[in-house]
Amino acid sequence: MKTSIAEATSENIQAASNPAEPVLAIRDVHKSFGAQHVLDGINLAVVRGETLVVLGRSGTGKSVLLKLIIGLEYMDAGSICIQGQEIAGLGLTGMNRLRIKMGFLFQHAALYDSLTVGQNVAFPLERHSKMSASDRSNRVKELLGSVGMEQDLDKMPSDISGGMQKRVGLARALALQPEILLLDEPTAGLDPITSREIDDLVLNLQEKHDLTSVVVTHDLQSAKAIADRVALLDKGKVVIEGAFDDLAESNIDFVKEFFKRDS
Repeated sequence: MKTSIAEATSENIQAASNPAEPVLAIRDVHKSFGAQHVLDGINLAVVRGETLVVLGRSGTGKSVLLKLIIGLEYMDAGSICIQGQEIAGLGLTGMNRLRIKMGFLFQHAALYDSLTVGQNVAFPLERHSKMSASDRSNRVKELLGSVGMEQDLDKMPSDISGGMQKRVGLARALALQPEILLLDEPTAGLDPITSREIDDLVLNLQEKHDLTSVVVTHDLQSAKAIADRVALLDKGKVVIEGAFDDLAESNIDFVKEFFKRDS
């Protein structure tokens, strides 16, 4: 799905081309760390099956936004609704119920160094499912197979490359069959060939599982490859959102400056 270009305003919360109720609705969200205003009235909505890519320079609050959605940080003001459920004021139990519906890939994969590849993927299944050991083992093999890592099940994270760690992180993020996938810089630190492999993997997983995804990145080529819609952040605000090609042709000075790296 592609949308026409739209500057970010409170009125375009429902501006996604699909009129369905958003799976994720972010309204007037603010977040500061001391005197530093990181997010200053963010408005975004994501509908079922859509991949929204959030672009911006380093330090513009992209990763903070994901942490607010998953509940690792708390917003100062505003509203975040996940499948119609407002997360502000939710207790730990309520937030954990929502987290089970979300898969999160950390920027550096964040695998447990003391666990094997297979044990890393099994970790959420052990904590949040009632699978038997046999079923859990089969599920882990299936998940690793889906990301091309089934032969590395018994390796330690230190024994595999950064790109392979990202693949394992994706497998772990999908372990509980989430409906929402949050990816923080999935191609950061990877060579161009591996980055494109990760993009292809994300697209394949998106299609197979009909996921609703929010991807944070500064990689323009990755954004162009995987995004249904792009939102560009600057100084804590959404400057503009729409289809990648439309943003690349914008006459807004900051947008032109940001996208000229792709020319």
